[in-house]
Amino acid sequence: MERPRRDKIEMGSLVEESESPDKLSPSGGEEHKSLQVPSAGPSYGSTLSIGPEAGPVASTANLLRIDLEKKISRHTGEERESWDSRAEFLLSLVGYAVGLGNVWRFPYLTQKNGGGAFLIPYAVMLAIEGIPLFYLELAIGQRLRKGSVGSWNQVSPYLQGLGLASAAVSFNVALYYNTIMAWCIIYLVQSFQSPLPWSECPMVQMTNSSIKEPECERSGPTTYFWYRQTLNIAPSIESVSLINWKLALSLLAAWIIVYLCMIKGIKSSGKVVYVTATFPYLVLIIFFFRGITLHGFERGLEHLFVPEWGKLFEPEVWLDAATQIFYSFGLAFGCLIALSSYNPIRNNFVREALIVTIADFFTSIFTACVVFSILGFKATMAYEDCLAQVENTTLENGTNTVCDFKTIISESGSGTGLAFIAFTEAINQFPVAPLWSVLFFLMLFTLGLDSMFGTLEGALTSINDMMLFPKLRKEILCGIVCLVSFLISLCFATSTGSYVFSLFDFFSANIPLLIIAFLEFLAMSYIYGLQRLCNDIELMIGSRPGYFWLLCWRFIGPIAMIVIFVASLVEIFSQGVSYEVWNSFKGYTEVVPWPWWCQVIAVLLILSSVLWIPVVAIVKYFRLIDWKEEVPAYFPEEELAEERQFQPHINSKLEHILFGFKD
Repeated sequence: MERPRRDKIEMGSLVEESESPDKLSPSGGEEHKSLQVPSAGPSYGSTLSIGPEAGPVASTANLLRIDLEKKISRHTGEERESWDSRAEFLLSLVGYAVGLGNVWRFPYLTQKNGGGAFLIPYAVMLAIEGIPLFYLELAIGQRLRKGSVGSWNQVSPYLQGLGLASAAVSFNVALYYNTIMAWCIIYLVQSFQSPLPWSECPMVQMTNSSIKEPECERSGPTTYFWYRQTLNIAPSIESVSLINWKLALSLLAAWIIVYLCMIKGIKSSGKVVYVTATFPYLVLIIFFFRGITLHGFERGLEHLFVPEWGKLFEPEVWLDAATQIFYSFGLAFGCLIALSSYNPIRNNFVREALIVTIADFFTSIFTACVVFSILGFKATMAYEDCLAQVENTTLENGTNTVCDFKTIISESGSGTGLAFIAFTEAINQFPVAPLWSVLFFLMLFTLGLDSMFGTLEGALTSINDMMLFPKLRKEILCGIVCLVSFLISLCFATSTGSYVFSLFDFFSANIPLLIIAFLEFLAMSYIYGLQRLCNDIELMIGSRPGYFWLLCWRFIGPIAMIVIFVASLVEIFSQGVSYEVWNSFKGYTEVVPWPWWCQVIAVLLILSSVLWIPVVAIVKYFRLIDWKEEVPAYFPEEELAEERQFQPHINSKLEHILFGFKD
């Protein structure tokens, strides 16, 4: 992407000169020099231009109009990078939102929370939390023209910690999300052989004969390859931890690839998304049609769509649904604010918000259909084998005493490795299996790249906004962040690394994201003000947000989050927290409570992001640090009002009562 050209006249100087109109007069002598019209670079969303007939001299208003699409940095006077086209921005949003959260996290949460019972709270939270917050964050970024830290500092200096909390969550999530990419690299490299190493159990040489690996026979080749060959998993998190060199090297390769793709910011990542955002859909469609042709697929889909109604009364299900919305859409990470800050001021972000959120929702459902059709096949085969072994032993009512399909499908794949186990099972059923294996894990890797682009962009933009290293080039800063991240993430490349991964997945983002999103709603509704926000949105896109959005931002979203948060805390303190361990003697996972020291780490993970909010507010209130005051980014309010012939909105009685609008 070509970097926008720098105009000879800075925005700040134009604003200063506009205060003294005489200085702009072409007849004012040497002091009153003519201003050259800046050359208009390509910019999507622009509707204003000045033709040659305008001559070499233009008024301040015209110059400001020409430059509405420029993103001028408040620190250096240099132009902010921008997207080349709306398609590039839309694909970046799709690539960021539609990622590992859909293919990897959504299916295993659905399995964990009773199949169809998870879809109901997920759809509810999508409507009252997901789409409204997605809309709000795009509006914040496009209006305030900064990353998360700078944006919240502009809303209120005491809220700068909210942006830092988002950056901390982004950093924590990036640490373990890239581990998934390392897993993909292992599977991708292993795919270049025939037969595939997970297609059959390895043989163990005995004294006089060879037998199949006993652990593999108990669990199945795909499950065995995941737990033993890939993770080399220990019995529990309290076991002796040994480095997994294969995984460590894959992790290094994953971070190098992320760095190379991120090195030039949106200049490079904006082009990569043309491939990474579209390729996964092609592969998923192929796997879908293969999945629905497998024997027993309908029983897997039944498990997906028929809910266990009792699960709806468990707070954990609602917390998982709410946080999956955050993961899936990338909400409260600060990334959406950062991405939309590169937009032209007139971009209609409402269209993007609706397109991306709806596409993301159906992608999650579609991916779950693929996974559960494969699980149905795997469970059906295991169920029929079980029936053959026990010779259909039944009770009087005809219910089998040993072979329970519901139990089998629940044990046929669970936890963080569900997608790897399920899809490798499907790959085994394809002709030319190695080819399909390469395609699938390449797809999963590209999904991981998309997720990492947005997640790291949120953290890097926050560092830039704070001007912590003003003289450090972006590629060097990105390299330092990636190096530090790799060194920390080595804790996932051990025999207990999978359990540490689960610890991060369960605690580093769930509760912090809920708190951050709650405060975002409150900040924009009560501090920035919904009336001011509505006026800004009308200036940018030409129409005001409807009452549904206002109700969600001010009342429905915050109330829902409070209820989920309190209910989740009650459940945690009353029932405790647990995780899944691999039982190699039984060939499946079991649920055990987290040890006390892991619970301490869990609390520290939560506080590592949430504590930034009160700490920064206290520091700023008592002025404990001489924090450099930030200059608000330029927003051409008067020019947009003139262009759109903006008329003051007449507030209704409902707006006065419900939303606190003032005349």
